[in-house]
Amino acid sequence: STIISRFENKGFKLVAMKMTCASEELLKNHYADLSSKPFFPSLVEYMKSGPVVPMVWEGDGVVKAGRVLLGATKPSESLPGSIRGDLCIDVGRNICHGSDAVDSAKKEIALWFKPEEL
Repeated sequence: STIISRFENKGFKLVAMKMTCASEELLKNHYADLSSKPFFPSLVEYMKSGPVVPMVWEGDGVVKAGRVLLGATKPSESLPGSIRGDLCIDVGRNICHGSDAVDSAKKEIALWFKPEEL
């Protein structure tokens, strides 16, 4: 896919990926930092509406570089050449999520993947 290619072209290694339907409990845990926002219920409902494809990427500086590859959360503020800048138009459906820090990535990986899936 386009998203996978962009990460691979930067030299990152895809170490885990699966297609799954996320439970409400998992999504509420994943997006707990947004639970007080007015859009939180609709975010959870949207994310439950179909399959998602969580991935784990490995490589030097992948969290920071991944944020650049993804672009700004609001597609209208994302630079051309970023995933959101090229492929998204709606902030509520911005195609992808990227961890904001290594500690967040570790927590999110543990939410989405069993150890034997890594």
